[in-house]
Amino acid sequence: MTNIDENKEFIPVRIAVLTVSDTRSLADDRSGQTLVDRIVKAGHILADRQIVQDERSEIAARLRLWVADPEIDVVISTGGTGLTGRDVSVEAHRDVYEKEIDAFGTVFTIVSMQKIGTSAVQSRATGGVAAGTYLFALPGSPGACKDAWDAILEKQFDYRHRPCNFVEILPRLDEHLRRK
Repeated sequence: MTNIDENKEFIPVRIAVLTVSDTRSLADDRSGQTLVDRIVKAGHILADRQIVQDERSEIAARLRLWVADPEIDVVISTGGTGLTGRDVSVEAHRDVYEKEIDAFGTVFTIVSMQKIGTSAVQSRATGGVAAGTYLFALPGSPGACKDAWDAILEKQFDYRHRPCNFVEILPRLDEHLRRK
C-alpha cells in the first residue's frame, strides 16, 4: 500500500551504491546499475558508487568511510548476502551498525517469496543505521535489487509516503551522538 501526501514536497536523499563482488567491474555490474537507475529516476542523488571484493574488512572499511561522509545519507550494497563462505556483506554491515532495522530483512523476504518462493530463505538481506546514515545490504541479483527498491526502499525514501518514512526521521538518527 502506497499513500503519497501530495501536499508535501519531495526531498531527495544522497545515496551511495556499493557492489560487493570478486568478478564485477562497473562495465558489467548489472545489479549496481539497476539501483543507480532507480535512485536517479526517483529523483534522489547518486552520491558515490564503488565496487569492493568479498572481503569483510574491505566492505566494512568502505561503509565506515561513507558513514563518516556528511554528504551521504544512505548506503545500499548489493552482493555477498548469501550462504557461501565468500558471502560476508551481512557480517561487514553488522560490524558497522549501531542499530539494526530488523523488519527490513523480514519484509524483503516477504516480497521475495512472492517472486521466487521458498528460495527467498537463502537471502540474508539486512538494514541498519550508523552515525546518522542508513545502510542496506541486498542480494547480488538485479531482480532482488529491483524488488527491494520498488517494494520497500523507494517508498521509505519518499518524504511524502504515509504513514511514515525513513526521510522524516533522518535528522534524528544521530541525536544520541549529540547528547552530552
